[in-house]
Amino acid sequence: MFHVVLYMPEIPGNTGNISRTCAVTGTALHLIKPLGFSLEDKFLKRAGLDYWELLDVRVHESLEDFLKLHGGEKLWLVETAGQKRYDEAHYPEDSFFVFGRETLGLPKGLVESYPEHTVRVPMLPERKARSLNLSNTAALVLYEALRQNGFPGLS
Repeated sequence: MFHVVLYMPEIPGNTGNISRTCAVTGTALHLIKPLGFSLEDKFLKRAGLDYWELLDVRVHESLEDFLKLHGGEKLWLVETAGQKRYDEAHYPEDSFFVFGRETLGLPKGLVESYPEHTVRVPMLPERKARSLNLSNTAALVLYEALRQNGFPGLS
């Protein structure tokens, strides 16, 4: 099983789309508070369709709480300034993919704590666009990990 971790997500549609990807791949979804929306939000539910009952979702009160439970796990931080491309890393099963807020990314101190485990999706340099959409990025990275592991349990 893999894990997608959203640090302080702000846009319910992105989280809904990511929840759907997690549901169809058997991936656990971790949400780190504070959230920029309610888990009852209609846009979140619409984007996730009726997949919520299929989802293993875990809510953490803070980054510190999440790290107490999973800081020693195989964490992969996904950031625009990652040291290597997402397809250059090897992702063992049970890896955690940590994504930051849509507007601010991950805390600098967290990224500095995992320099060898920070990856990026390649983009054109020197553009005004800051990053790829969060739900697209999560799908790219997760499916690369699944591909590397032979799409375990998927048909």
